Amino acid sequence: MTKTGQASRLTKALLETADDMRRTGVMDAAMHEKITLRHLGAAGVPAEAPIGPEDIRAIRQAARLSQAVFARYLNMTPGYVSQLERGVKRPTGPALALLNIIRRKGIDVVF
Repeated sequence: MTKTGQASRLTKALLETADDMRRTGVMDAAMHEKITLRHLGAAGVPAEAPIGPEDIRAIRQAARLSQAVFARYLNMTPGYVSQLERGVKRPTGPALALLNIIRRKGIDVVF
């Protein structure tokens, strides 16, 4: 990594080589997964899209779940889900990541 936070050309080349080695079977999955965030830099981390209150309510209603049941599946409190849906709070961290996954893949990913 350079001081600006960008991956160096060498790091990019090594990551590309590792990806190619994985695709061709030279490197197994366990070894490939040992490539750390330090090697990938900030560009390797997918940005989570913000989710608004309407989106959270739509996700829950599309799954035909009450706030209490939705909260239970997501390991949240019903009060927190209510606050998210009213816009009192905004999801961050793991909650935001989980809601983005559910939005992309459907509620079945948590069952």
